[in-house]
Amino acid sequence: MTRIRLVKKTPAFTLDVDFPIAPGVTALYGPAVSGKSLVLQLAAGFFPPDAGRILCEDAILYDAGSLLAVPACHRRFGYLAQEDSLFPHMTLRENLRFAAQRFPRLDRHRRITESLDRFQLSAAAGLYPHQLSPARRLAGAVARMLIVEPKLLLLDEAGLSESLLLQIRALTQAPTLFATRDPDLCCAAASHMLVLDSGRIAQSGTPREILDRPASVEVARLIGIPNLFEGTIAALDPGRNTSLIEFEGFSLTAPYLPAHFRGDRIWVAIRPGDLRVHSTAGVPNCLVLPLVRASMRTQSVRLEFEHQVFADLTLECYAAQKDNKEWHIEFPHSALQILERAARETIARPGG
Repeated sequence: MTRIRLVKKTPAFTLDVDFPIAPGVTALYGPAVSGKSLVLQLAAGFFPPDAGRILCEDAILYDAGSLLAVPACHRRFGYLAQEDSLFPHMTLRENLRFAAQRFPRLDRHRRITESLDRFQLSAAAGLYPHQLSPARRLAGAVARMLIVEPKLLLLDEAGLSESLLLQIRALTQAPTLFATRDPDLCCAAASHMLVLDSGRIAQSGTPREILDRPASVEVARLIGIPNLFEGTIAALDPGRNTSLIEFEGFSLTAPYLPAHFRGDRIWVAIRPGDLRVHSTAGVPNCLVLPLVRASMRTQSVRLEFEHQVFADLTLECYAAQKDNKEWHIEFPHSALQILERAARETIARPGG
């Protein structure tokens, strides 16, 4: 079992996290200054937390209560920093040799040769980091990280790509925790996702679960859902299985909300891609809204309407409707999400 429990007070917030790391890739997602890098640095052992416990394969590497702290160099964690991770005064081969020094000489030589070949770096083995391209420096840093056969990977490199993460997964079975601000990368490369907000885990689950069903308004904002509306429940109709929700300037029907009462204030979210845009009336749960602007994207168009309503259309759909005299925006019942104001994290802590 691998589990990380950390508490660390900073000027901006108090980091307080507790989570298991399952086999595979776990994404630590959050905005800048949310604590992502701090979690990785504390886990690596670069400096001590104020409290906490770190387990790796059931071995205790840090325990504040018993004053146990295995030094970073003996934890066998692979760490990839945001800055260049290679020693600037060593060639690429010397960097790998330094990392592999715990192995016997012949085994060390074999591992270095295999690592250089695997990452197509053999021709650059005698070069210093400043002589390498950014892509080769990153590949060299990954090669040096993996050559020690780490038990856990901690990746804090902004240049990580889906292809590099998949390559790392093909080369090692060690659990991987990587920091990112890219929700698309979470979906593409991670099997599990932790949303970090001001030092706290706001939600955990699979990337698809979190992106499709954020647990709170805060999480919805963090993952980039722009359609967030605060409203009041005006009516509840269990017979028709509907609710009427009034917002500032408009109202919508939503599925019946059995745990709420008339007059309750709630938040509703809907992803831009779930809104449906029509050129004519006759569709239920529609608003007729003026178009404010259209922003072209690689494979879609983001439409912004009055009341800060955002919809995404494919290029083909937008081309067919761009001359609409009226825009009828449909809010499908099944796509409306009722959110809590604050997330309720459900990761259990030991003994509780």
